[in-house]
Amino acid sequence: MACSNLGTAGVTGAILHQAGAIAYRIVAGEVRVLLMTSRETGRWIIPKGNIDSGSAPCAAAEQEAYEEAGVRGVVRSTPLGFYTYFKRLRSGAVRAATVEVYLLRVTERLKKWPEKGERRLSWVSIDAAIGLVEEPGIAPLLQRLAEFEENLRPEQARPARRCSAAPGG
Repeated sequence: MACSNLGTAGVTGAILHQAGAIAYRIVAGEVRVLLMTSRETGRWIIPKGNIDSGSAPCAAAEQEAYEEAGVRGVVRSTPLGFYTYFKRLRSGAVRAATVEVYLLRVTERLKKWPEKGERRLSWVSIDAAIGLVEEPGIAPLLQRLAEFEENLRPEQARPARRCSAAPGG
């Protein structure tokens, strides 16, 4: 059986493999997640980007959270999940992309970071985030996060395996 490009007209090249982070912190005993706006359209999204050669996906997720949203923290080594989308490149071409999404428990909010001033940031409840994100693949990951929200609170948290910077982390 041959593959068809039905529904993917205009999509070029190999599938991009990206890493993203759902950054969270506990505020007054409640989990808050960090959303940011995209630079081009102002849609609410999560930090995400390409994985550099030789870099572990969880380390790339941590780096994107720093570069795009100015946060640092502890990244879990196991992805929360994956989603796909179509990325429009500067050239105008469109490429399919798969994003491997990791949880990042924020321990530090920076005053300066590479993309400061290029995006708006907002700390919101998981339910609010589900309503704000427009990327169809992100909402199910936030819903999955809501299923174990209680376990993220400090009094309930169990030690999680941390991301290792080595490939396959």
